[in-house]
Amino acid sequence: MSVSYWLGVDTGGTFTDFVLLGDGEPRIHKVLSTPTAPEQAILQGIGELGLDDAMAAGQLAIVHGTTVATNAALEGKGVHTVLVTNQGLEDILRIGRQNRAELYNLTPTPPPSVLETLPVAGTSCRLDAQGQEVTPLSEASLSQLVEEVLAHQPQSVALCLLFSYLNPAHEQRIREALEVTGLPVSASHTILPTRGEYERGIATWLNAWLAPKVANYLQRLQQATSPAPLAIMQSHGGTIASEQAADLAVNLLLSGPAGGLAAAKRLGEQLQQPQLMTFDMGGTSTDVALLDGDLRLTQQGHIGPYPVAVPMVDMHTIGAGGGSLAYVDDAGLLHVGPHSAGADPGPACYGRGGDRVTVTDANVVLGRLQPDFALGGSLTLDVASAKNAMQQLATQLGLGMEETAEGVLALANEHMTQALRVISIQKGFDPADFALLSFGGAGGLHVCALADNLGMQRAIVPRRAGVLSAEGLVYAPRKREHLQALPEASDDTTLQSLITALQQQGSEELIQEGVPERDIQHQVFVDMCYQGQSSVLQIPWQSAAAEREKRFHAAHEQRFGHRLALPVQQVNIRVQSLATTYPPPQPPLPARTGQANRQAQLPGVDPLVTVYDRETLGADQTLHGPALISEAVGTTWLAQGWQASVDQSGHLLLDRSDA
Repeated sequence: MSVSYWLGVDTGGTFTDFVLLGDGEPRIHKVLSTPTAPEQAILQGIGELGLDDAMAAGQLAIVHGTTVATNAALEGKGVHTVLVTNQGLEDILRIGRQNRAELYNLTPTPPPSVLETLPVAGTSCRLDAQGQEVTPLSEASLSQLVEEVLAHQPQSVALCLLFSYLNPAHEQRIREALEVTGLPVSASHTILPTRGEYERGIATWLNAWLAPKVANYLQRLQQATSPAPLAIMQSHGGTIASEQAADLAVNLLLSGPAGGLAAAKRLGEQLQQPQLMTFDMGGTSTDVALLDGDLRLTQQGHIGPYPVAVPMVDMHTIGAGGGSLAYVDDAGLLHVGPHSAGADPGPACYGRGGDRVTVTDANVVLGRLQPDFALGGSLTLDVASAKNAMQQLATQLGLGMEETAEGVLALANEHMTQALRVISIQKGFDPADFALLSFGGAGGLHVCALADNLGMQRAIVPRRAGVLSAEGLVYAPRKREHLQALPEASDDTTLQSLITALQQQGSEELIQEGVPERDIQHQVFVDMCYQGQSSVLQIPWQSAAAEREKRFHAAHEQRFGHRLALPVQQVNIRVQSLATTYPPPQPPLPARTGQANRQAQLPGVDPLVTVYDRETLGADQTLHGPALISEAVGTTWLAQGWQASVDQSGHLLLDRSDA
């Protein structure tokens, strides 16, 4: 079987997006998500795209960004899990790092957590800080441990012992004994082999807690799409075969958003614009990230209240999207988000029974979404319902309807601006040095306002921006990310030996997916910190130790504004093994010069607004704001003072016309 079509599928909170390559011009499609069974929306979209026969013949390659692990974690709906750890450390996950949300509250009420009722089994075996055995694991204690675990009737087991990242022998024996009983076991030496027993324990527990849910979903999806090859996007921006993804649920927590960053990296390379701040605004949330030549990864991510120390794209997410609800509190103040109208009933303008104001409704009331614009390509706007909902909110505030709509947008824009400041200014970057890359179904309506708020002069609204995350899935490389904590005394010979072993591990896993060995590339990094620090910076590997240390000092100064006169420690070796994918090329933009459809008078905008159909625009065409540029999967509001030029691929390159 040979693959003829490549399909990117991104499941979001409101829509499931599809981008199909391999049949001339890329085809795009959207369907409303089905949160209780996400595969139903995927199969619906495949059918509506006419791909059932290609799928049955194995000619369709599917790359999927999933929110199953994320939603289960946020909703506290993992499976019944037992934690196995060393005796005396049974409470480590509940104690955590003692970070306090209310620093000056002497009697804080802890938020509810599933960890409070987590059953824990302790074992007497122990290693020291060098990985040497202090207390052996006897057969009697192993049998007793297995009985104790089985008494809890778990569906999954998380196994995390002290210093197992230096010597996994005890964890391996316990895992083998438990797997004989049929239980799935997540062991910390394979999930996150690095120091920090709390972060390593949380990552291992999250994987054990979520993996059966993810495996069940992927099994259903595989059965429904077989024999089509199915790959899943991982949180670090690379894909993995679905068969292997099922056991690595903790690596899928940013599966969908990572697709957008993969597309952003590719677009930055095409436009020779490596410095990008990305802004992905969907129906439920907004994701922002910063690219400085490549994807920035972090080991300090979070999902809800839990730290996630596995490698993931460095992204900041807030509850502000097109479906974010606006409301008035008891003090008479207007708020926007974080709660969302979701896919059903959705915003009032969807005409599906929603009667509460959302950000999308505010754009409708202000005319930035016109009555003839079809959201998602097929969803007709109900302007009357949007205005009725807005009028009720305006009455509560004692304001006019249009004034209230402007307030809703101003608040939403401020929330998103603050998120962009978090990933730029707070990390030592000046937004003015970057271009703002906007995507997601709602992003184009807000891009000019956010760029203005941040003092940015350039922005980009890519072609098919509303489904860019789905398109990015298709172009993402196949990838593995492996790391290994270093012993305290590690010379260059030890480091090179570990690098070779991790490269071999990455190659073997990619070869199992059918990747030719000649196509595999490796990138090596070392995590470093000053002596006594607990957080690390990731530095590209250099064979000379002095050069590594020099680069660390420079990176620390850029990130924190200073460098220290302290010894530098090497903490982890990290190897990325990847293979580039080559979907069918896209045809060039047809020669055309799109004329304005009409002019419209928008509330609060003095000059008439020119309305364009994006699908009629040609290369080198320049548009001047104020203008609306509509397409099937998004609308761009080109504000007054901005202009947009169309490049050879159809992307809109925005600049301040008064700059």
